[in-house]
Amino acid sequence: MESEIILLLDLFGTAVFAATGAVKGVRRHLDIFGVTVLACCVGVGGGITRDSILGATPAAALQNWTYLAVCIFIALLIFFTVRFWMKFRNIIQLCDAVGLGVFTAIGAAKAMGCHVSFIGVLLCGVITAIGGGVIRDVLVREIPVVLRSDFYATASLLGGAVYYLLAISGTPWFVNFVITSAFVFSVRFLAIRYRLSLPEAHRPHKHPLPRSK
Repeated sequence: MESEIILLLDLFGTAVFAATGAVKGVRRHLDIFGVTVLACCVGVGGGITRDSILGATPAAALQNWTYLAVCIFIALLIFFTVRFWMKFRNIIQLCDAVGLGVFTAIGAAKAMGCHVSFIGVLLCGVITAIGGGVIRDVLVREIPVVLRSDFYATASLLGGAVYYLLAISGTPWFVNFVITSAFVFSVRFLAIRYRLSLPEAHRPHKHPLPRSK
């Protein structure tokens, strides 16, 4: 029962993230293959990277065809009905926040199952949640959104810490999963709602050279 619930949640997160990748592909005027590639990268890229780091190979997305099938279906759906979905940009953004929480919890849970350290749990949660998005942005030649967005990767890092602390305190896995996902979603939602962001780096001002007498 536990594995079935995790699979359903994982597929939900995969579908949501695949949608964000497909939308980015449409906005960059890619063809149907390019849109599908971006959807697959965002949907399963983070999980494949996490499994490779943990040595859990072959990766889950390569063992179960359902993951890629969901990504391809979502990509085709977005490609042919993009005008309809553009009316629901806010909903897509909220669903992305939900997916961020779900993937963070899944990544942290898998890391705990592999008995890695606290830092390992945090990194696996973040990689699962943002890895696909980084690949997507690199493919379209953009600075990854996680390096310039408002509490995106930060929310995932905090969520990984929450999962770890609850796990070592003996909290049941499903309760831990729900709390972690809700926490990450809440942080991300508040960042979107109030436009919170981390301090940005600014270029130093260039002082004019003194005029020679």
